[in-house]
Amino acid sequence: MKMTEGGYAVLRKHFGKLSSIQVKNIELIIEACNKHNLEYNQAAYVLATAWHETNRTMLPVIEAYWLSEAWRKANLRYYPFYGRGFVQLTWDYNYKKAGVKLGLGDALYLNPKLAQDPQYAAEILVLGSKDGWFTGKKLSDYIGKVERHYEAARRIINGVDKAKKIADEATIFENALRSM
Repeated sequence: MKMTEGGYAVLRKHFGKLSSIQVKNIELIIEACNKHNLEYNQAAYVLATAWHETNRTMLPVIEAYWLSEAWRKANLRYYPFYGRGFVQLTWDYNYKKAGVKLGLGDALYLNPKLAQDPQYAAEILVLGSKDGWFTGKKLSDYIGKVERHYEAARRIINGVDKAKKIADEATIFENALRSM
C-alpha cells in the first residue's frame, strides 16, 4: 500500500496543509506497515494513533514535551524510561522488549533516546500495535480485512482515552490510503 497524491488530498481536506516532515513520516510508517503485512484498516489505525500521540506533528515526541527534563525526572515514576516515539513507549521492561524485538539487543534500554529516531519509532509503533506490546491488546483483536472497530482499538494503546476522535481520524486515513 502507498499514499497517493489523491490520498494526500484527502488528508489535506480534513487536516489542512501537511509539512514535508509529516509527509515523510507518514511514508515511513506506511513502509513499516507494509514490511509487517498490515491490512489497510490496520495501517489507517496506526497512522491515526501516531497522528494523535504526536499532537499531529508526526514527529517522534517525548512525553510531556512542553515540560522540562527536570519535571519529568521529578514526576514520572518510570524515569528515564518515559514516553518516546510515535507512540509513547514507557517503562524499562518495554524498552528492553522493544530493543530485543527490533534486533537492537539492549541498545534501547541503554539509550532510551533511540526510541525518538523515526525509523525505530515507526517499527515500535507498528510492531507494538500488531503484537500487543503495550496493553496486551493487538490490532487483529479489533481490525482485520473487513472489521474496523476503530473506537475499541484504542485499547491497544491507552484504554479508551480519546477513542472516538482517533477512530474518526482512522477513517480519514483509511479513505486516504484507499484513494487513487
